[in-house]
Amino acid sequence: MGFVDMVGTITNYVQKDFKLSETIANLLPSMIFLWFLVLSIPTGMLMNRIGRRKTVLLSLLVTAAALLVPSLSYIPFIGYNFTVMMVCFALLGIGNTLMQVSLNPLISNVVSGDKLASTLTFGQFIKAIASFLAPVLAPWALLTFGDWKLLFVIFGAVAVIAFIYLGLTPVKEQKIEGKASTFKECFALLGDPLILMLFFGILVHVGIDVGINLTSPKLLVERANMELEQALSAAQVYFVFRLTGCLLGSFILSKFVAKKIFFISVGLLLASSIGLFFSHTAMTIYICIAMIGLGNSNIFPMIFSRALLHKPSYGNEISGLMITGIAGGAVFPLFMGVANDAIGSQMGAVIVLTLCVLYLAVLAPKIK
Repeated sequence: MGFVDMVGTITNYVQKDFKLSETIANLLPSMIFLWFLVLSIPTGMLMNRIGRRKTVLLSLLVTAAALLVPSLSYIPFIGYNFTVMMVCFALLGIGNTLMQVSLNPLISNVVSGDKLASTLTFGQFIKAIASFLAPVLAPWALLTFGDWKLLFVIFGAVAVIAFIYLGLTPVKEQKIEGKASTFKECFALLGDPLILMLFFGILVHVGIDVGINLTSPKLLVERANMELEQALSAAQVYFVFRLTGCLLGSFILSKFVAKKIFFISVGLLLASSIGLFFSHTAMTIYICIAMIGLGNSNIFPMIFSRALLHKPSYGNEISGLMITGIAGGAVFPLFMGVANDAIGSQMGAVIVLTLCVLYLAVLAPKIK
């Protein structure tokens, strides 16, 4: 699941290689996250037909194909071009949509309801490992072999191993009673006020996640005069603290009330987003980014599990609906890019980021 978080690292390199504007560069994640809007509900319906495990296996095949596409850049007459990267982004988005919709409900087949939030959080910890490695491996591949795109080869091999491993692992799934849900029935769940608020919560959470992944290196380039390769360390800091938060959350959420953890998480996000307005040194920017990573680490599983446990009989449909909210990774970075071009600095992205955090503050009382 964490392969999708390489989008920040990839986008920064593609923007530099093709000299793209802020708006166009921040539009690139839309090629990945737009598919969450288009395919999440159909994936929930597909799970009802072929099962959760088979849907995850399909997602791994598409993901492996996406990671093979950049190898086309080594073929004569094709080369490294914008079109090749767009195809890679699109397939990565399709594969990750299939995976994120089907994997969480598959876990719910083997984990009891009261432990679901902590288990999903531990899954986010594992996911964060991949998120952390992307900004590490890309500069390493560039410095060692002269090509940052070798990152795709490494991740592609992991996708193949994951496919084989899950293919050999039996999972007993709950039988789906009755006929498969329709689009209308899935979207009708948004008529529930709580489900609607949780949906928008996922939307802004992913907007924060992708937005800070894209923006943090640019903040260091703009305010601390760093080179891009050095500034990518900001993404590493974010993912290290998000990884740490996920690991801590997997234990804390099994012992303490989720509502308190949610309020603490939002408090960290609010303090750090405000801090970015006034941070003009590398150290203070790093501190704010670290706090955002820690604060944003457990938001997703708390919202997701709250939705699943609110209407457990609609697990597949709610999963598809909630994962549709990951389209926030397409929407908010685009807003950030437009705001940056309008203001002429990364302050535009910081403003959009703060608005996202304020919505989570409004949502906090609804978490149980």
